[in-house]
Amino acid sequence: MSDVSNSGDTAPAATGLWLAIKKVASRLQDWFVIQSVLVKLAVLAIVILIPASGIYSFTLIQKQAAVAEQVKTMSVTTEAGEGVWTLNDQLPVVFGTGSMLRFLATNPVERVTVIYTPLMWNVSERIILIESQGKQFAYYPSDMETKIFTDKAVTAPWSGKLAFIPRAELSDSGQELMARLDLRFADARPQSEKDGWKAGVSGVLSAALTFGLLAFLYVQFKGQFKSLKFVEPTQVLGSIDELVGMDDIKAEVAQIKDQYQRRAAYAEYGINKPFNVMFSGPAGTGKTKLASYLARELKLPILFHSAANLETGYVAGGSNTLSRILAMAKRRRRCIVFLDEAQDLFMKRGGRRKFDDDTANTLLSVLDGVRSKDDAEIIWIVASNFNSETMQMDEAMLRRFQMKVDFRMPNREERLAIIGHYLARRADKVLPDLDLRHLAAVTEGRSPADLETIVNQAGITAVQAGEMIGAETLMQAAERVLVGNVNSHTTEERERDRRIIAVHEWGHFLVDFEHERKLANGDWEQLLADIKTIKISLKANARTNALGFVFHKQGANLLKTKGDIEHDVRVLLGGMANEELFFGEQGTTNGAHNDITRVTELLHHAVGEMGMYRKTRLNFGALGRGGRDGGREVDEETRSIMEAQSERLYGETKAVLDKFKPLTEHLVGKLLAAGEMNLSEAILEIRRFEAA
Repeated sequence: MSDVSNSGDTAPAATGLWLAIKKVASRLQDWFVIQSVLVKLAVLAIVILIPASGIYSFTLIQKQAAVAEQVKTMSVTTEAGEGVWTLNDQLPVVFGTGSMLRFLATNPVERVTVIYTPLMWNVSERIILIESQGKQFAYYPSDMETKIFTDKAVTAPWSGKLAFIPRAELSDSGQELMARLDLRFADARPQSEKDGWKAGVSGVLSAALTFGLLAFLYVQFKGQFKSLKFVEPTQVLGSIDELVGMDDIKAEVAQIKDQYQRRAAYAEYGINKPFNVMFSGPAGTGKTKLASYLARELKLPILFHSAANLETGYVAGGSNTLSRILAMAKRRRRCIVFLDEAQDLFMKRGGRRKFDDDTANTLLSVLDGVRSKDDAEIIWIVASNFNSETMQMDEAMLRRFQMKVDFRMPNREERLAIIGHYLARRADKVLPDLDLRHLAAVTEGRSPADLETIVNQAGITAVQAGEMIGAETLMQAAERVLVGNVNSHTTEERERDRRIIAVHEWGHFLVDFEHERKLANGDWEQLLADIKTIKISLKANARTNALGFVFHKQGANLLKTKGDIEHDVRVLLGGMANEELFFGEQGTTNGAHNDITRVTELLHHAVGEMGMYRKTRLNFGALGRGGRDGGREVDEETRSIMEAQSERLYGETKAVLDKFKPLTEHLVGKLLAAGEMNLSEAILEIRRFEAA
């Protein structure tokens, strides 16, 4: 935050008001620049109409005030005591013939009484009674006569004998007289007075249309800026230094910053391509944060928009949105446009919905290398979860990007630093000297966003329990985030299902346990560190729709040998194999559905894609790719090899578990009683059983 001057109390308020005005003006300009010509003309017409109508209304109010003052003056009485604000109904009334103006010019006039009814603004209905020679001659002048009568009323001899009486102020006898005159003059009324009600309706309709159009523009304006809004660099919280770990990725971003700030120096070496940057990598790895921090470092406004929201379901909906974004960016000239979730735009064009290709084509033209000076300093950052190993990118799109930054999951040391960073924000609520190595191991393969969620969940749990954040709290939060919500009510009343689940889960665990024990050569400490299982539970997991689960950490090995793949298959088959050993082949359940699916995928990867168990090392799976889903066609030979290897590995798994039947029975009883057991408890029970 900026420092506030102490020179006066009004300075901060004035500065804040000025910034607010500038912000509103900027948003109005953004909205105006992306509209069509028709909308722009309509807005300009309304902008002109509003002050014009206001000035006109103000002028009429002034005139009405002046008339009211004159009427007030007319209401005074004469020296003889006769009121000029009254109608002389003692004289007979006759209908005048010929022209009213001629009659005034050729006959003596004692008094001219104008009885009027205001209709709207300067339109009124009037009947004129001219008192002459003991009678009152009634006239209903036309519009032309009224204008001439008004002009002559200032200098004519009868000008001092005028009296204006509102019809509503007449006495009962005067009202009866006017009713008779109305019948006589019904066909003589000027058209302007007959159409007075139409003018009123037209004015109301015009006002309604004006307000309706303003309301429409307001709704459109408000909705537009929910999705298209530039964020000023001063509004971005934090800095790039807060991104812990992943120094290689931050170095790439630093290169973008340097190239932008010293673009003239780079241009001398022929590097003058537009600033198009691709961020790709798993979700939650910090692509959006890094883009916002780059905007803060370069002091550039940034627009965030999801490419998934470009399509509106209408033809050219996405391309029109891109065009509006480009228009807003051009108005600023120096800015950053960040398009997130853009993996669909990177797919090869053709064979998809037409408006998908239209959007991709528009993006290609926007990112093109041939640009004007107005948009040469716009940085386009397009982020996606695109996986180049399983999906093919459009070559034309790939060539548009000057730089490609690949994001990755943090390693163990970086996870330790990230967890420590988030805990440091609430250091006064964290127990001292926490050992975070176990949590870092559990969260293998998890993104920084997952780690932040775990720490936040630990804080929520600590608040609810009224305690400090400790190692146990963090592990509970990790289980909540990584496994999901669990409950015991789903299975606690199903004794048969609980026993089957316990047998199934111990089958997975014991196969892995036997393998890791051989690798550890009987070293129990080493076994505890290497085995991936963290907890075995009989609680139902709504996320996987399972009645029990094994909470385990991910393996640290990115490269898997043939032996590693076979071990993974054996562990997956351990659940069904144990069910068969305890309940017979007819007693196996569909609880192993997910396990069998993963076994099929692993064996297809080994046989069909890696060429394992074959004489040749060929990837037949690549021949079936072509669509977005890369439809796999399993040939007969691959199928037979997969079935043979599955049968062999299943037999080996049953042989391992058959030796552990007494141990399994013991562990099942302990798990049914406890509901769940962690790794230390399981190893302790195994050691006790074997020692006995």
